[in-house]
Amino acid sequence: MTTPADRRMIEVSGTEALWLLEGSAQGRLVYVQRDLAVVRPASHVMEYGRLVVRAPVQAATIPGRALLTYQVDEIRSPAGTGWTVSAHGPADVIADPDEAAHYRRTLPGWTHGPHDTLLRVHPQQLSGFRLARTVPGAVR
Repeated sequence: MTTPADRRMIEVSGTEALWLLEGSAQGRLVYVQRDLAVVRPASHVMEYGRLVVRAPVQAATIPGRALLTYQVDEIRSPAGTGWTVSAHGPADVIADPDEAAHYRRTLPGWTHGPHDTLLRVHPQQLSGFRLARTVPGAVR
């Protein structure tokens, strides 16, 4: 598959990537289980500089301080414009019952029970791109 020549990715600053992440509510949690990448839908909120993620994952599959990636995007089809942001860093399962109850009330989930996990991700790397179309006749 080839990418049309009129599409391009423009890297955004860390500040803009954080702004895009904070302005969205759903994304995808990516983690490794048995040497395979696993991707799960998730909802999130940024509070007090922390990324809290609710995902349909068993807590036992996320070892303490596991390195995770959280990916969010908004891509408009068929134009292929929009943006994408990835946050990568260690995560902890939220075990405090009061804190967990707060986030279960405020973040929608897909499942309940043992496959409904709340994580606090500590992003160490944040990257983002705007997806754009080139203007005909513009210098590249």
